[in-house]
Parts: sequence; structure tokens; C-alpha cells
Amino acid sequence: MSVKDAPLKTSSILQNLALDNGGIITTKSAEKAGISRAMLSYLEKKGSLERLSIGQYILPAEIPDEMYSLSQRSKNIVFSHESAMFLNGFSNRTPFEHSLTVPTNKQPSMDIKKKCKVYYIKSELFTIGLIQIKTPYGNFVPCYDSERTLCDIIRSRSRLDEETYLEGIKLYALKKNKNFRNLSKYAEAFGILKKVNTALEGLI
Repeated sequence: MSVKDAPLKTSSILQNLALDNGGIITTKSAEKAGISRAMLSYLEKKGSLERLSIGQYILPAEIPDEMYSLSQRSKNIVFSHESAMFLNGFSNRTPFEHSLTVPTNKQPSMDIKKKCKVYYIKSELFTIGLIQIKTPYGNFVPCYDSERTLCDIIRSRSRLDEETYLEGIKLYALKKNKNFRNLSKYAEAFGILKKVNTALEGLI
């Protein structure tokens, strides 16, 4: 991977920045390394960089990790619902649009709102079941664990299509290493223990 038309030193710096941050070069990290916004803009125009979003670039040979890119745009988003089903391995489909949960006292950017399905939750419930999980590209992103995800799809059934809902319930039931202790704890926190038990009845 070389950066066309850029001095060798700049090319090397950008490659290192990309390697250090899951393939993404941020304006902030580039400026810290001595590469100006003007240079980034020049390289983009020359086709030596590709712009992912405001403040994010990748090298032309890179395949963008959209989930990681989204996670780097805000500290107040967590992949949930359909996206968490996918990351936790109990969905057979890549989400058409990513689902995110944010605290009710925070607002994601308009760019995120346009691209993603956004759910809101009270701040005291936001971190329940929060983990770091690898995307298919090998980068870690914030996501809810399997038990929290099951609670979310049951809580948000009206916003999910029936196929997705049923797939989530059935594939969770088939998962190994289920944590029923956490599932009960989460379900009680959300006030849906009876609904969870009913959804899983006959499957486990």
C-alpha cells in the first residue's frame, strides 16, 4: 500500500497510523503526527486517500470496517439489537443498517442518525451487558453480550420484523455457553423476566 504522489515520509506515517487504528486515519491523529488537514485534503483529491466520514480516511487498498468506523465517531454508542445479534453469532444475516443504542441524555451525530437505526435507553441501563467484541475485520467495538441482546430484541419486538425476532430467539436458544444467571439479572433490571421466560419456553 503506497500513498500516491505523497512524500515517502508522509506515506510511511499514514500507513503506520492506519495500522495502529484498524485501518482508519483520523484527522486528529494525522495532525498529531505532523500531517496537516490541507495535506489530507490534497491526498484525497489525488485519490491517495479515501474519506469515510468527517475526520476519517482510509488508504485506497483498504476495505473499510464500517462498524469500527462508526464506533470511532462517538463514545456514547453501543451496537445492539440486529447488529449485536450478528456480532454475537445468533443471526444468519448481515444487517442492512446497523443498530445502535445510546443513553437518553446523549445525541448521536446527524450522520449516525441517517445511517443507523438508533435506540435510546436510560443512562443507568446503558452499560448492562456491555462488552468489546471483534468485527469480521478483527477490530474491537462496543457491543452488548448475548443475554442483553436477547432482552433488547424482546423489549423492542414492535420495531423488529417477525423473521428477525424469531431468528434471534431460536438461535440464542441454540447457542452454547449461555449465561442464564446474567439473563435473569438483565431481564429483572428491564422488568421483562416473564416475557423472556415465555419467549424461551419449549426451546431450552
